[in-house]
Amino acid sequence: MRVLVLILLCALMAAAEFRVGVARVDITPPKGAPMAGYYYNRAAEGAHDPLLATAMVIEREGVRFAIVTCDLLSMPAEIAREARERIARDPGIPATHVVVSATHTHTGPALVAGQIRYNLTGDMLRIGKEYSAGLAARIHEAVAAAAAALQPANLYTARGREDSVTFNRRFWMKDGTVGWNPGKRNPNIVRSAGPVDGDLPVLYAETPDGKPIGVFVNYALHLDTVGGTRYSRDYPYTLARALEAARGEGLVTLFTLGCAGNLNHIDVSSARQQRGNGEAARIGSVLAAAVLKALGELRPVADMPIRVSSREVALPLAPFDPAELAAARAVAATFGTEKPAPFLELVKATRMVSVAERKGEPIRAEVQVLSIGRDVAFVALPGEIFTELGLAIKLASPFAWTSVISLANDSPGYIADRKGYAQGAYEPVSSRVASGSGEMLVEAATLALIEHVRGLPADPEPVAAAAGR
Repeated sequence: MRVLVLILLCALMAAAEFRVGVARVDITPPKGAPMAGYYYNRAAEGAHDPLLATAMVIEREGVRFAIVTCDLLSMPAEIAREARERIARDPGIPATHVVVSATHTHTGPALVAGQIRYNLTGDMLRIGKEYSAGLAARIHEAVAAAAAALQPANLYTARGREDSVTFNRRFWMKDGTVGWNPGKRNPNIVRSAGPVDGDLPVLYAETPDGKPIGVFVNYALHLDTVGGTRYSRDYPYTLARALEAARGEGLVTLFTLGCAGNLNHIDVSSARQQRGNGEAARIGSVLAAAVLKALGELRPVADMPIRVSSREVALPLAPFDPAELAAARAVAATFGTEKPAPFLELVKATRMVSVAERKGEPIRAEVQVLSIGRDVAFVALPGEIFTELGLAIKLASPFAWTSVISLANDSPGYIADRKGYAQGAYEPVSSRVASGSGEMLVEAATLALIEHVRGLPADPEPVAAAAGR
Protein backbone atom coordinates (compact mmCIF):
# COMPACT_ATOMS: atom_id res chain seq x y z
CA MET A 1 0.00 0.00 0.00
CA ARG A 2 2.84 2.37 0.89
CA VAL A 3 4.52 1.73 -2.46
CA LEU A 4 1.23 2.49 -4.26
CA VAL A 5 0.84 5.76 -2.35
CA LEU A 6 4.38 6.79 -3.28
CA ILE A 7 3.76 5.98 -6.93
CA LEU A 8 0.57 8.04 -6.96
CA LEU A 9 2.27 10.96 -5.21
CA CYS A 10 5.16 10.85 -7.68
CA ALA A 11 2.72 10.88 -10.59
CA LEU A 12 0.96 13.90 -9.13
CA MET A 13 4.26 15.69 -8.67
CA ALA A 14 5.34 14.98 -12.25
CA ALA A 15 2.04 16.43 -13.48
CA ALA A 16 3.02 19.77 -12.00
CA GLU A 17 0.84 22.84 -12.23
CA PHE A 18 3.49 24.69 -14.19
CA ARG A 19 3.11 26.65 -17.37
CA VAL A 20 6.12 27.33 -19.58
CA GLY A 21 6.56 29.49 -22.65
CA VAL A 22 9.61 30.02 -24.84
CA ALA A 23 10.44 32.32 -27.74
CA ARG A 24 13.31 33.48 -29.93
CA VAL A 25 13.77 36.89 -31.57
CA ASP A 26 16.46 37.72 -34.13
CA ILE A 27 18.70 40.52 -32.85
CA THR A 28 21.39 40.36 -35.57
CA PRO A 29 22.74 43.87 -36.29
CA PRO A 30 23.31 45.15 -39.82
CA LYS A 31 26.65 45.00 -41.59
CA GLY A 32 29.05 47.69 -40.57
CA ALA A 33 28.15 47.69 -36.88
CA PRO A 34 31.07 47.74 -34.46
CA MET A 35 31.98 44.33 -33.05
CA ALA A 36 32.81 43.73 -29.40
CA GLY A 37 35.24 41.55 -27.53
CA TYR A 38 38.73 42.95 -27.96
CA TYR A 39 40.75 46.10 -27.38
CA TYR A 40 40.54 47.25 -30.99
CA ASN A 41 37.73 48.25 -33.34
CA ARG A 42 36.38 46.11 -36.17
CA ALA A 43 33.29 46.45 -38.33
CA ALA A 44 31.03 43.46 -39.04
CA GLU A 45 31.08 42.08 -42.59
CA GLY A 46 28.02 39.86 -42.19
CA ALA A 47 26.79 36.88 -40.20
CA HIS A 48 27.77 33.23 -39.99
CA ASP A 49 24.61 32.57 -37.96
CA PRO A 50 21.91 34.87 -36.54
CA LEU A 51 22.18 36.35 -33.08
CA LEU A 52 19.12 35.76 -30.89
CA ALA A 53 17.33 36.93 -27.78
CA THR A 54 15.93 33.70 -26.31
CA ALA A 55 13.39 33.80 -23.50
CA MET A 56 11.79 31.31 -21.14
CA VAL A 57 8.88 32.19 -18.87
CA ILE A 58 7.84 29.85 -16.04
CA GLU A 59 4.58 30.26 -14.13
CA ARG A 60 2.93 28.55 -11.18
CA GLU A 61 -0.32 29.76 -9.59
CA GLY A 62 -0.01 33.19 -11.18
CA VAL A 63 3.61 33.80 -10.13
CA ARG A 64 5.90 34.18 -13.13
CA PHE A 65 9.56 34.74 -13.77
CA ALA A 66 11.47 35.15 -17.01
CA ILE A 67 15.02 34.41 -18.09
CA VAL A 68 16.15 35.93 -21.36
CA THR A 69 19.63 35.50 -22.78
CA CYS A 70 21.06 37.49 -25.65
CA ASP A 71 23.88 36.58 -28.00
CA LEU A 72 25.93 39.60 -27.00
CA LEU A 73 29.27 40.22 -25.32
CA SER A 74 27.66 42.04 -22.40
CA MET A 75 24.41 43.45 -21.06
CA PRO A 76 24.66 47.15 -20.16
CA ALA A 77 22.53 48.17 -17.18
CA GLU A 78 20.77 50.86 -19.20
CA ILE A 79 19.50 48.39 -21.80
CA ALA A 80 18.57 45.75 -19.21
CA ARG A 81 16.70 48.36 -17.16
CA GLU A 82 14.67 49.58 -20.14
CA ALA A 83 13.85 46.01 -21.20
CA ARG A 84 12.72 45.08 -17.69
CA GLU A 85 10.58 48.20 -17.42
CA ARG A 86 8.88 47.31 -20.71
CA ILE A 87 8.34 43.72 -19.53
CA ALA A 88 6.89 44.95 -16.23
CA ARG A 89 4.25 46.89 -18.20
CA ASP A 90 3.57 44.11 -20.69
CA PRO A 91 3.21 41.19 -20.05
CA GLY A 92 3.28 42.35 -16.44
CA ILE A 93 6.22 40.38 -15.04
CA PRO A 94 7.88 42.47 -12.29
CA ALA A 95 11.38 43.68 -13.12
CA THR A 96 12.84 41.78 -10.15
CA HIS A 97 11.38 38.59 -11.67
CA VAL A 98 13.26 39.09 -14.95
CA VAL A 99 16.86 38.08 -15.67
CA VAL A 100 18.35 39.75 -18.76
CA SER A 101 21.72 38.18 -19.51
CA ALA A 102 24.36 37.99 -22.24
CA THR A 103 26.11 34.86 -23.48
CA HIS A 104 29.40 36.78 -23.88
CA THR A 105 29.97 35.92 -27.51
CA HIS A 106 32.99 37.78 -28.86
CA THR A 107 31.41 37.83 -32.32
CA GLY A 108 28.53 40.12 -31.38
CA PRO A 109 28.09 43.89 -31.57
CA ALA A 110 29.67 46.54 -29.38
CA LEU A 111 26.80 48.27 -27.61
CA VAL A 112 26.80 52.05 -27.37
CA ALA A 113 25.33 52.37 -23.89
CA GLY A 114 26.73 53.42 -20.54
CA GLN A 115 30.50 53.44 -20.18
CA ILE A 116 32.16 52.11 -23.33
CA ARG A 117 35.83 51.67 -24.10
CA TYR A 118 35.44 51.80 -27.90
CA ASN A 119 36.48 55.07 -29.58
CA LEU A 120 33.94 54.85 -32.39
CA THR A 121 33.44 57.26 -35.25
CA GLY A 122 31.60 57.47 -38.56
CA ASP A 123 29.30 54.66 -39.68
CA MET A 124 30.36 52.34 -36.86
CA LEU A 125 29.24 54.90 -34.29
CA ARG A 126 26.00 55.70 -36.12
CA ILE A 127 25.02 52.07 -36.68
CA GLY A 128 26.04 51.13 -33.14
CA LYS A 129 23.87 53.87 -31.65
CA GLU A 130 20.85 52.96 -33.77
CA TYR A 131 21.17 49.27 -32.96
CA SER A 132 21.68 49.82 -29.23
CA ALA A 133 18.69 52.19 -29.03
CA GLY A 134 16.34 49.50 -30.34
CA LEU A 135 17.73 46.50 -28.45
CA ALA A 136 15.58 46.75 -25.30
CA ALA A 137 12.44 46.59 -27.45
CA ARG A 138 13.68 43.37 -29.07
CA ILE A 139 14.41 41.82 -25.67
CA HIS A 140 10.93 42.80 -24.53
CA GLU A 141 9.49 41.25 -27.68
CA ALA A 142 11.12 37.90 -26.85
CA VAL A 143 9.77 37.81 -23.29
CA ALA A 144 6.30 38.98 -24.35
CA ALA A 145 6.18 36.24 -27.00
CA ALA A 146 7.29 33.62 -24.44
CA ALA A 147 4.60 34.80 -22.00
CA ALA A 148 1.98 34.63 -24.76
CA ALA A 149 3.08 31.06 -25.48
CA LEU A 150 2.63 29.82 -21.89
CA GLN A 151 1.17 26.32 -21.82
CA PRO A 152 0.83 23.48 -19.28
CA ALA A 153 4.19 21.82 -18.82
CA ASN A 154 6.10 19.27 -16.84
CA LEU A 155 9.49 20.44 -15.57
CA TYR A 156 12.50 18.21 -15.03
CA THR A 157 16.06 18.75 -13.87
CA ALA A 158 19.20 16.95 -14.90
CA ARG A 159 22.87 17.51 -14.26
CA GLY A 160 25.58 16.62 -16.72
CA ARG A 161 29.31 17.12 -16.60
CA GLU A 162 31.87 17.95 -19.26
CA ASP A 163 35.44 18.76 -18.26
CA SER A 164 37.23 18.27 -21.57
CA VAL A 165 36.49 21.61 -23.28
CA THR A 166 36.95 24.20 -20.52
CA PHE A 167 40.32 25.30 -19.14
CA ASN A 168 41.53 27.80 -16.58
CA ARG A 169 43.45 30.43 -18.56
CA ARG A 170 45.59 31.60 -15.62
CA PHE A 171 48.87 29.79 -14.87
CA TRP A 172 51.69 29.91 -12.39
CA MET A 173 54.87 30.65 -14.31
CA LYS A 174 58.48 29.75 -13.53
CA ASP A 175 59.24 33.35 -12.52
CA GLY A 176 56.64 33.15 -9.71
CA THR A 177 54.05 35.31 -11.44
CA VAL A 178 50.61 34.35 -12.72
CA GLY A 179 50.33 34.52 -16.48
CA TRP A 180 47.14 35.01 -18.50
CA ASN A 181 46.79 33.05 -21.75
CA PRO A 182 50.55 32.33 -21.82
CA GLY A 183 50.42 30.42 -25.11
CA LYS A 184 50.36 26.81 -26.18
CA ARG A 185 53.17 24.58 -24.91
CA ASN A 186 54.87 27.49 -23.20
CA PRO A 187 57.88 25.94 -21.40
CA ASN A 188 57.61 28.50 -18.61
CA ILE A 189 54.21 27.22 -17.43
CA VAL A 190 54.35 25.46 -14.06
CA ARG A 191 50.68 24.61 -13.51
CA SER A 192 47.15 25.99 -13.61
CA ALA A 193 46.43 28.75 -11.09
CA GLY A 194 42.81 27.76 -10.54
CA PRO A 195 40.04 25.22 -11.11
CA VAL A 196 37.46 24.73 -13.85
CA ASP A 197 33.74 24.08 -13.47
CA GLY A 198 32.53 21.27 -15.72
CA ASP A 199 29.06 21.26 -14.15
CA LEU A 200 26.24 21.27 -16.73
CA PRO A 201 22.87 22.01 -15.06
CA VAL A 202 19.87 21.35 -17.33
CA LEU A 203 16.19 22.27 -16.88
CA TYR A 204 13.86 20.58 -19.36
CA ALA A 205 10.23 21.48 -20.11
CA GLU A 206 7.77 19.42 -22.12
CA THR A 207 4.02 19.28 -22.61
CA PRO A 208 1.97 16.80 -20.55
CA ASP A 209 1.89 14.51 -23.62
CA GLY A 210 5.68 14.57 -23.97
CA LYS A 211 6.34 17.15 -26.70
CA PRO A 212 9.48 19.27 -26.18
CA ILE A 213 9.10 22.93 -25.21
CA GLY A 214 12.44 24.23 -24.06
CA VAL A 215 15.70 23.35 -22.38
CA PHE A 216 17.79 25.61 -20.16
CA VAL A 217 21.53 24.90 -20.24
CA ASN A 218 24.24 26.61 -18.20
CA TYR A 219 27.97 26.16 -18.70
CA ALA A 220 31.14 27.99 -17.62
CA LEU A 221 33.25 28.57 -20.73
CA HIS A 222 34.18 31.85 -22.42
CA LEU A 223 32.56 32.33 -25.83
CA ASP A 224 35.71 33.41 -27.62
CA THR A 225 36.20 30.59 -30.10
CA VAL A 226 35.25 31.97 -33.51
CA GLY A 227 36.85 35.40 -33.90
CA GLY A 228 36.82 37.36 -37.14
CA THR A 229 34.31 39.88 -38.46
CA ARG A 230 31.15 37.81 -38.95
CA TYR A 231 28.45 37.60 -36.29
CA SER A 232 28.09 34.24 -34.59
CA ARG A 233 26.54 32.79 -31.44
CA ASP A 234 29.76 30.76 -31.09
CA TYR A 235 29.41 27.22 -29.67
CA PRO A 236 25.79 27.63 -28.41
CA TYR A 237 24.75 27.74 -32.09
CA THR A 238 25.77 24.11 -32.64
CA LEU A 239 24.58 23.12 -29.17
CA ALA A 240 21.05 24.34 -29.89
CA ARG A 241 20.87 22.80 -33.35
CA ALA A 242 22.08 19.42 -32.09
CA LEU A 243 19.61 19.34 -29.18
CA GLU A 244 16.69 20.23 -31.45
CA ALA A 245 17.71 17.56 -33.95
CA ALA A 246 17.90 14.94 -31.21
CA ARG A 247 14.89 15.83 -29.05
CA GLY A 248 12.44 17.11 -31.61
CA GLU A 249 11.65 20.05 -33.86
CA GLY A 250 10.55 23.12 -31.97
CA LEU A 251 12.76 22.58 -28.93
CA VAL A 252 14.14 25.98 -27.88
CA THR A 253 17.53 25.99 -26.16
CA LEU A 254 18.20 28.77 -23.67
CA PHE A 255 21.96 28.88 -23.10
CA THR A 256 23.31 30.95 -20.21
CA LEU A 257 26.91 31.52 -19.24
CA GLY A 258 28.15 30.24 -15.91
CA CYS A 259 31.02 31.78 -13.95
CA ALA A 260 33.66 31.73 -16.67
CA GLY A 261 35.62 34.92 -16.02
CA ASN A 262 38.90 33.02 -15.88
CA LEU A 263 38.02 30.06 -18.13
CA ASN A 264 38.40 29.56 -21.87
CA HIS A 265 38.65 26.78 -24.48
CA ILE A 266 42.42 26.78 -25.01
CA ASP A 267 44.31 23.62 -24.09
CA VAL A 268 47.88 24.86 -23.62
CA SER A 269 49.20 21.28 -23.49
CA SER A 270 48.26 20.80 -27.15
CA ALA A 271 49.70 22.44 -30.26
CA ARG A 272 46.41 21.92 -32.11
CA GLN A 273 44.89 25.07 -33.61
CA GLN A 274 41.75 26.05 -31.68
CA ARG A 275 40.07 28.86 -33.55
CA GLY A 276 37.16 29.39 -35.89
CA ASN A 277 33.71 28.04 -36.61
CA GLY A 278 34.95 24.45 -36.76
CA GLU A 279 36.26 24.60 -33.20
CA ALA A 280 33.04 26.23 -32.02
CA ALA A 281 31.06 23.44 -33.69
CA ARG A 282 33.27 20.82 -32.01
CA ILE A 283 32.71 22.32 -28.56
CA GLY A 284 28.98 22.71 -29.17
CA SER A 285 28.77 19.07 -30.26
CA VAL A 286 30.64 17.83 -27.18
CA LEU A 287 28.34 19.83 -24.89
CA ALA A 288 25.24 18.64 -26.76
CA ALA A 289 26.31 15.04 -26.22
CA ALA A 290 26.75 15.70 -22.48
CA VAL A 291 23.33 17.37 -22.26
CA LEU A 292 21.64 14.52 -24.13
CA LYS A 293 23.27 12.01 -21.79
CA ALA A 294 21.99 14.01 -18.81
CA LEU A 295 18.49 14.13 -20.30
CA GLY A 296 18.39 10.35 -19.94
CA GLU A 297 18.24 10.81 -16.16
CA LEU A 298 15.57 13.48 -15.72
CA ARG A 299 13.95 14.07 -12.36
CA PRO A 300 10.57 15.82 -12.05
CA VAL A 301 10.41 19.20 -10.36
CA ALA A 302 8.00 19.05 -7.44
CA ASP A 303 4.86 21.17 -7.63
CA MET A 304 5.93 23.75 -5.07
CA PRO A 305 5.94 27.55 -4.88
CA ILE A 306 8.00 29.87 -7.04
CA ARG A 307 9.94 32.41 -5.01
CA VAL A 308 11.90 35.39 -6.28
CA SER A 309 14.18 37.81 -4.46
CA SER A 310 16.51 40.58 -5.51
CA ARG A 311 19.02 42.47 -3.41
CA GLU A 312 21.57 45.17 -4.11
CA VAL A 313 25.22 44.95 -3.07
CA ALA A 314 27.37 48.10 -3.17
CA LEU A 315 30.74 46.97 -4.53
CA PRO A 316 33.70 49.22 -3.66
CA LEU A 317 35.64 50.69 -6.57
CA ALA A 318 39.11 49.55 -7.51
CA PRO A 319 41.74 51.89 -6.07
CA PHE A 320 43.90 54.09 -8.30
CA ASP A 321 46.39 56.93 -7.93
CA PRO A 322 44.77 60.24 -8.99
CA ALA A 323 48.22 61.51 -9.95
CA GLU A 324 48.30 58.93 -12.75
CA LEU A 325 44.90 59.85 -14.17
CA ALA A 326 46.04 62.38 -16.77
CA ALA A 327 48.50 59.89 -18.23
CA ALA A 328 45.83 57.18 -18.13
CA ARG A 329 43.45 59.35 -20.17
CA ALA A 330 46.12 59.82 -22.83
CA VAL A 331 46.76 56.07 -23.01
CA ALA A 332 43.03 55.23 -23.12
CA ALA A 333 42.61 57.66 -26.02
CA THR A 334 44.78 55.38 -28.17
CA PHE A 335 42.05 52.71 -28.16
CA GLY A 336 40.92 52.04 -31.72
CA THR A 337 43.75 54.05 -33.27
CA GLU A 338 46.44 52.79 -35.63
CA LYS A 339 49.01 52.91 -32.83
CA PRO A 340 47.33 51.75 -29.58
CA ALA A 341 49.29 51.57 -26.36
CA PRO A 342 50.66 48.17 -25.25
CA PHE A 343 47.85 45.83 -24.23
CA LEU A 344 48.09 45.79 -20.43
CA GLU A 345 48.83 49.54 -20.33
CA LEU A 346 45.66 50.12 -22.34
CA VAL A 347 43.68 47.79 -20.08
CA LYS A 348 44.87 49.51 -16.90
CA ALA A 349 44.30 52.99 -18.29
CA THR A 350 40.81 52.17 -19.50
CA ARG A 351 39.92 50.84 -16.05
CA MET A 352 41.33 53.91 -14.28
CA VAL A 353 39.37 56.32 -16.47
CA SER A 354 36.18 54.29 -16.00
CA VAL A 355 36.58 54.22 -12.21
CA ALA A 356 37.42 57.93 -12.05
CA GLU A 357 34.26 58.82 -13.97
CA ARG A 358 32.19 57.29 -11.16
CA LYS A 359 33.45 59.97 -8.74
CA GLY A 360 33.58 57.54 -5.83
CA GLU A 361 30.10 56.07 -6.41
CA PRO A 362 30.26 52.29 -5.76
CA ILE A 363 29.01 49.83 -8.35
CA ARG A 364 25.59 48.67 -7.23
CA ALA A 365 25.33 45.02 -8.20
CA GLU A 366 22.01 43.19 -8.23
CA VAL A 367 21.92 39.63 -6.92
CA GLN A 368 18.81 37.72 -7.99
CA VAL A 369 17.57 34.34 -6.81
CA LEU A 370 14.68 32.56 -8.53
CA SER A 371 13.61 29.24 -7.02
CA ILE A 372 11.02 26.49 -7.36
CA GLY A 373 10.46 24.59 -4.12
CA ARG A 374 13.61 22.84 -2.95
CA ASP A 375 14.42 21.45 -6.37
CA VAL A 376 15.52 24.43 -8.46
CA ALA A 377 17.43 27.65 -7.83
CA PHE A 378 18.80 30.17 -10.31
CA VAL A 379 21.30 32.77 -9.10
CA ALA A 380 21.89 35.73 -11.43
CA LEU A 381 24.96 37.94 -11.02
CA PRO A 382 26.33 40.86 -13.05
CA GLY A 383 29.76 40.84 -14.64
CA GLU A 384 32.38 38.29 -15.58
CA ILE A 385 32.64 36.20 -12.43
CA PHE A 386 35.63 34.02 -11.56
CA THR A 387 34.74 30.34 -11.46
CA GLU A 388 35.86 29.96 -7.84
CA LEU A 389 33.00 32.27 -6.81
CA GLY A 390 30.40 30.29 -8.75
CA LEU A 391 31.66 27.05 -7.22
CA ALA A 392 31.38 28.59 -3.74
CA ILE A 393 27.73 29.50 -4.34
CA LYS A 394 26.87 26.02 -5.59
CA LEU A 395 28.65 24.42 -2.64
CA ALA A 396 26.77 26.58 -0.13
CA SER A 397 23.37 26.24 -1.82
CA PRO A 398 20.76 24.13 0.03
CA PHE A 399 18.97 23.39 -3.27
CA ALA A 400 19.23 20.09 -5.08
CA TRP A 401 19.92 21.90 -8.37
CA THR A 402 21.56 25.33 -8.54
CA SER A 403 22.61 27.25 -11.63
CA VAL A 404 24.62 30.48 -11.51
CA ILE A 405 24.04 32.87 -14.42
CA SER A 406 26.68 35.53 -15.00
CA LEU A 407 26.56 38.74 -17.09
CA ALA A 408 23.02 39.40 -15.86
CA ASN A 409 21.36 42.84 -15.81
CA ASP A 410 24.63 44.79 -15.87
CA SER A 411 28.22 44.70 -17.13
CA PRO A 412 30.62 45.90 -14.42
CA GLY A 413 33.47 43.85 -15.93
CA TYR A 414 35.61 41.21 -14.27
CA ILE A 415 35.00 40.22 -10.66
CA ALA A 416 37.71 37.95 -9.26
CA ASP A 417 38.09 36.25 -5.92
CA ARG A 418 40.58 37.65 -3.39
CA LYS A 419 43.22 35.18 -4.51
CA GLY A 420 42.88 36.35 -8.09
CA TYR A 421 43.30 40.01 -7.16
CA ALA A 422 46.47 39.18 -5.23
CA GLN A 423 47.85 37.23 -8.20
CA GLY A 424 47.29 40.06 -10.67
CA ALA A 425 47.32 39.62 -14.49
CA TYR A 426 44.71 40.73 -17.02
CA GLU A 427 41.36 40.20 -15.31
CA PRO A 428 42.21 41.88 -11.96
CA VAL A 429 44.10 44.66 -13.78
CA SER A 430 40.95 45.45 -15.79
CA SER A 431 38.52 45.06 -12.86
CA ARG A 432 36.59 48.16 -11.81
CA VAL A 433 35.75 46.77 -8.36
CA ALA A 434 38.03 46.20 -5.40
CA SER A 435 39.26 42.92 -3.97
CA GLY A 436 36.61 41.29 -1.79
CA SER A 437 33.75 42.27 -4.10
CA GLY A 438 33.35 38.72 -5.38
CA GLU A 439 33.01 37.36 -1.86
CA MET A 440 30.35 40.00 -1.15
CA LEU A 441 28.30 38.62 -4.04
CA VAL A 442 28.76 35.05 -2.81
CA GLU A 443 27.56 35.99 0.68
CA ALA A 444 24.50 37.84 -0.64
CA ALA A 445 23.55 34.96 -2.94
CA THR A 446 24.07 32.32 -0.24
CA LEU A 447 21.94 34.19 2.30
CA ALA A 448 19.16 34.61 -0.26
CA LEU A 449 19.23 30.89 -1.11
CA ILE A 450 18.96 29.96 2.57
CA GLU A 451 16.06 32.38 3.06
CA HIS A 452 14.23 30.85 0.10
CA VAL A 453 14.46 27.37 1.57
CA ARG A 454 13.47 28.43 5.08
CA GLY A 455 10.33 30.08 3.74
CA LEU A 456 8.98 26.88 2.21
CA PRO A 457 6.26 24.57 3.60
CA ALA A 458 6.96 21.12 5.03
CA ASP A 459 9.69 19.21 3.24
CA PRO A 460 8.39 16.60 0.78
CA GLU A 461 11.83 15.03 0.49
CA PRO A 462 10.80 11.36 0.92
CA VAL A 463 8.51 11.65 -2.10
CA ALA A 464 10.99 13.63 -4.18
CA ALA A 465 13.67 11.05 -3.51
CA ALA A 466 11.44 8.32 -4.88
CA ALA A 467 10.51 10.28 -8.00
CA GLY A 468 12.08 9.45 -11.31
CA ARG A 469 11.42 9.48 -15.01
